[in-house]
Amino acid sequence: MIRKMLKRSPLPNSVRSKEPRGGFRGTALFAAFLLLTASGNAAAGEFADWQHYGGGPGGSHYSSLGLINRDNVRDLQLSWTYRTGDTERYPEHRALAALNVTPILLPESAGRSLVFCSAMNRVIALDPVSGEERWVYDPEIRMGPVGNKFLCRGVAYWPDDDAAPEAICKHRVFTGTKDLRLIGIDALTGKPCRDFGVDGGVDIRPDIYDDTTDLNEGDIQFSAPPIVIDDVVIIGSSDNTKFWRADSPYGEVRAFDARTGKARWSFDPIPRDAKDPERLGWTRAALEVTGGANVWSMMSADPARGLIFLPTATAAPNNYGGRRPGDNRYANSVVALNASDGEVVWHFQIVHHDVWDLDLPAQPILVDLMREGELVPVVIQLTKQGLIFVLHRETGVPVFGVEERSVPTDGVPGEVLSPTQPFPIKPAPLGALRYRPEDAWGFTAIDRMACRKKLASFGRAGLYEPPSFEGTLLVSSANNWGGAAFDPQRSLLILPVSQAPLYTRLKRTEDVTAEELDQPRMGPIGPPTAMAGTPYSFQFGPVLSPFFAPCTPPPWGELVAVDLSGQTDTRWRITLGTLEKLMPVPLPLQFGTPLAGGPTVTAGGLVFIGASADEKFRAFDVDTGEKLWEVSTPASAMATPMTYEVDGRQYVVVAAGGHIVAGFQNVSDWLVAYALPE
Repeated sequence: MIRKMLKRSPLPNSVRSKEPRGGFRGTALFAAFLLLTASGNAAAGEFADWQHYGGGPGGSHYSSLGLINRDNVRDLQLSWTYRTGDTERYPEHRALAALNVTPILLPESAGRSLVFCSAMNRVIALDPVSGEERWVYDPEIRMGPVGNKFLCRGVAYWPDDDAAPEAICKHRVFTGTKDLRLIGIDALTGKPCRDFGVDGGVDIRPDIYDDTTDLNEGDIQFSAPPIVIDDVVIIGSSDNTKFWRADSPYGEVRAFDARTGKARWSFDPIPRDAKDPERLGWTRAALEVTGGANVWSMMSADPARGLIFLPTATAAPNNYGGRRPGDNRYANSVVALNASDGEVVWHFQIVHHDVWDLDLPAQPILVDLMREGELVPVVIQLTKQGLIFVLHRETGVPVFGVEERSVPTDGVPGEVLSPTQPFPIKPAPLGALRYRPEDAWGFTAIDRMACRKKLASFGRAGLYEPPSFEGTLLVSSANNWGGAAFDPQRSLLILPVSQAPLYTRLKRTEDVTAEELDQPRMGPIGPPTAMAGTPYSFQFGPVLSPFFAPCTPPPWGELVAVDLSGQTDTRWRITLGTLEKLMPVPLPLQFGTPLAGGPTVTAGGLVFIGASADEKFRAFDVDTGEKLWEVSTPASAMATPMTYEVDGRQYVVVAAGGHIVAGFQNVSDWLVAYALPE
């Protein structure tokens, strides 16, 4: 429940950073694997224009455009560029202000602008043909502590069908800000919609930072785009406190009237409502202290059915659940809600009683699959652990079957782990479920020997092995917020996969020195960190060789095509990314890199993706995975590309802003657009 009511810049086709490259950027680079692990056919994404973050409301990352295709993609060239200016405007925050946004294209009636938000939450409208700036709205966010990072992944568009054609704010753009405001903007002028909330915005801060909390600015933020269905605008939140405290803020998803900003409903993934049947799975004490389970990633909508789909996160704290016994539903679940009133229609839990930080990281994908001669509406949910769940969109019943398999339960004292976890029968896992000492890899024999010793040093290893005092070696086949693209003609799911070994270790906080607790860390990575409200501290990090490479064999980044027609599983998989930007000697080793951002697939038979840390943007053949086109970008294009057509010409646009997973040295704020020669 709601508790309280720069300019355009030229760029050559090939850009090289002139900044110095340190050694194998291991600590900043491969430690960031952890941060990857910190919408009838309309739902299937048959869209020519990109009016939603994921192409359509169902997040399929598919475009029906084919003007750029396998026969001519080699001729693709730079059309225009734009810089937001954030990295120059806020140099002190540059390292945590990468541009990872996906723009949307407004329809002609709304001005036919390309609209997106900058890392500092400025909303910008561009001419989609020239890249010229049309308007900018600056919410002038309260800077405060950084929290997670400065981040805005997208905006949402809504046309008010009840408003007169000439009415101000008939066409609205909605955005969420780092300082917890939901803002409505006139799509034609960039002026705030004064009838929405108070002077164009709804401030959620009083509902979070009240007298009952000891939170700091930046602990909670909006980073994913809102989603709009009918006349309701809905937004989740990013919770940056769940690593450190059991009593994190409530992970509510909030809905507001798209015209007035008036609160319509809210949904708390921790079922505190006495009438909620899932409340019976919780103890009264746990309901009083447990926060989190928020929705920090993108939501999806099925307008025809009036449903929205939430990918929920872990209940707090992330790495110990002794104070929250039971399965902890609705955490780590796909939850389908009625958009009109927020009532639960169905839910499916992906991880029971999560203590591994296995949030659902990616937008649920709403598509139609042909099964036994008829189209079946499904929702596809990707996971950090490399498992893919395919559920019936109307009921939540697994389409390919799911088994509850026995898993270890001998955690630390006070822990209450689930004896089983769900595993989909199909598709097959995307990566290994366990790393062994014999899997050790290194650039040299000495490197490999050190890795073998490291991998053998952990008392436990494998998916769903409990965090322990002796250390637990985890697996990561992470797909994160970039999600996947679905080709409805081929029933192919295309997704990036990052793989690297991680470890977690618990300690009794009373045994951790004050010096250890005061050591700097990068998000969850670093020395032991106390989990307030529990007897334990946790330590979390990558398992790296002396040369700062993952201790398991490459490829460390791949692009994978999964066949969901029922005929096969993996159609193809290729290495994605080279090490030339990540080593002291720029060798283009085809080992794959950490990946952030997603793919887009088109009717032209192409998959477009940046995502890799080597500052390249590429196009692949959707049938074979063959690379057809590649271009250098001014920073790593760690965002999801989008495509659109104007006046018979197709454009492909991607943000090239770098990311923490590519190291801190080349974080930037470029938007780059490509098209065929006129």
